[in-house]
Amino acid sequence: MQSMKILLVPNHMYTASVQSSAMLQTYLSEQGFEVECAPDFRIASNFDKSYDSSGTILCIALGGDGTVLRAARIINYNEVPILGISYGHMGFLTSGVPKDIRALVQNALAGELKLSKRSTLEIEVFDIDESGKESHESCFALNEVAVTRGNSGKMIAFDLSVNDIHLASVRGDGVVVSTATGSTGYALSAGGPIVSPDFAGMICAPIAPHTLTTRPFVTSPSDIIRIEFEDEYGKDRSTYADGVLLSSGKRTIAVEVKRGPGDIVLLANSHDYFYRKISSIFYGECHD
Repeated sequence: MQSMKILLVPNHMYTASVQSSAMLQTYLSEQGFEVECAPDFRIASNFDKSYDSSGTILCIALGGDGTVLRAARIINYNEVPILGISYGHMGFLTSGVPKDIRALVQNALAGELKLSKRSTLEIEVFDIDESGKESHESCFALNEVAVTRGNSGKMIAFDLSVNDIHLASVRGDGVVVSTATGSTGYALSAGGPIVSPDFAGMICAPIAPHTLTTRPFVTSPSDIIRIEFEDEYGKDRSTYADGVLLSSGKRTIAVEVKRGPGDIVLLANSHDYFYRKISSIFYGECHD
């Protein structure tokens, strides 16, 4: 009989998170589960790409939203449920707090928590290095992909297309393409809307566009967004997926984004927790 695996993803910058991870590792091992703990990402980032999620029935992220995003990168498109425990500041993607951790884990294993399926992004980044050699990289994101102006401070220029239909030529500080989950992050700061997590399309939001006519827009789930960059305005640009730099030492020449082939499954206590979070974080309302 194959053992059931549980992956723990602590934030190693929080002592309380590491301590809770050690407690859970002992507790869950005693219950007969095979438990693996993700190492500190600052010294073992290759773990995030090499983890074999087969047989994994639950992933527990112990930190803030950044830790949940790391857990999502590790799980990738494999739809292993993620339980987020908040040790951070905002905790928009988390389900509970440390004092409830054992009860939350027990409820998760008993199937008593609600499932929130979140669409993902599949991203193709086309780069060129200093020697002129072109390459491309495929990557995952739960929140967003963003291309921003680099250290030179000069605005960048790009062409936006959807399904090979050219929409606009834009100059500005960059562009963000996000999921509904990412709509409360970078895309919101760029002027995009707050979108229900059930929405399966994408949000495209230019960052500080140098025109009054360029506006954020949303797509259908089957659409493909392509962004092609010009060198006339700002060759110095950086590409990030969920805050992780992708284009180190290279210059992004194009990005193609579509819905990912699998979702991320977040666990929550109730179906209405998203609007409760929206109400408390963005509008200052208090809920019991």
